[in-house]
Amino acid sequence: MGMGAGLASFVQLLFSMATFIVVLRFLLHLSKADYFNPITQGVVKATNPVILPLQAIIKPQGRLDLASLLFALAIKALGIALALYLTGLLAGAGIGNILIGSVAGVVKTILDLYFFMLIISIVLSWVAPQANHPGAVLVYQLTEPVMAPVRRIIPSLGGLDLSPIFVFLGINLLSSLLVGTLAQLAGLPVARFIGF
Repeated sequence: MGMGAGLASFVQLLFSMATFIVVLRFLLHLSKADYFNPITQGVVKATNPVILPLQAIIKPQGRLDLASLLFALAIKALGIALALYLTGLLAGAGIGNILIGSVAGVVKTILDLYFFMLIISIVLSWVAPQANHPGAVLVYQLTEPVMAPVRRIIPSLGGLDLSPIFVFLGINLLSSLLVGTLAQLAGLPVARFIGF
């Protein structure tokens, strides 16, 4: 059982990394990030073999790349199913539970991505506010569509931008309410494999 649990953790890690890359592609398209940025190019090239055939069937709707989103959900579902199989728990989980778990996992990946990108953007604003490194530019392009609407509502206080605090609160709230509720709906044993 210990060996199965260890292997399940490794499988979950691999599938979570794959989910991360596909979700990043989805967010890059959603935020209209610079296509010629070398990081964007790397993500697009890495995911094109699967995403392009899918996009031929499920065409992007404006900023919404449904092919990438559906592929991310499929990867997460497969990762959860394999982890359950390796730990001998697959029989206790239905397909519906695994699908709900995959939705929870993808939503959690999106929220985690924004959480860490916001931290990076805050650090960059302190140490290198005019940074033009491809990574810094990409972080700005990904976070700005989330930050701008909050910034319009929450005015800066003496030059101090308070909007990241409210975005962090929103991320934590969504994580606890939405991901938590979905994890409960997925039920055990699926829920234990969502947050890897």
